[in-house]
Amino acid sequence: MKPGTRRPAGATTPAPGGKSKSPARGWLVLAGISAVAAALLIVFPAQREPSLAAFWQFFVEMLLVMPAVLVIMGLFAVWVPQEVITRHLGHGSGVRGMVIALIVGTLPTGPLYAAFPLTKGLLDKGASPRNIFVFMAAWACIKIPQELLELQFLGWRFTLARLVVTIAVIAAMAFVFQRLLGDWSEHAPKDA
Repeated sequence: MKPGTRRPAGATTPAPGGKSKSPARGWLVLAGISAVAAALLIVFPAQREPSLAAFWQFFVEMLLVMPAVLVIMGLFAVWVPQEVITRHLGHGSGVRGMVIALIVGTLPTGPLYAAFPLTKGLLDKGASPRNIFVFMAAWACIKIPQELLELQFLGWRFTLARLVVTIAVIAAMAFVFQRLLGDWSEHAPKDA
């Protein structure tokens, strides 16, 4: 699909490998997970109350976080051109792209699941899996407010050592991740 054109209503997004994702498949997976959860609650009645309380707390948290994430995703899809993402975070961006992904990943606060729609948008716009991995790992491990608290309670030596080791491990894992996935651009959706 050419940039600027709209997908017809009800059309599915091509999945890696050229197959389209069926909405029915997602509902089937949800139904299967719900059935397994219900069976576990029946088999382990002592765990029913804490499990349902944790589920409700997580559900309410998602209801509070996800609308803002979806608004940001909509703005990102409209305002950020695909060429910008491809140039700065695409396959040819090299170490510079990893540094950008690392820095951008340290800025947000919030749960990691809020990053999933953003990473999907980045992939759709041409970001490499290596840089997506760095972005998500930085979101999970290197948030600036977290670093400031760590510095205050554990001292600068510990914080610096942990930060250096974390960044080195993220970089190494990102290259392995890219190697395992190969050239994602062959399979990724071309439209944003």
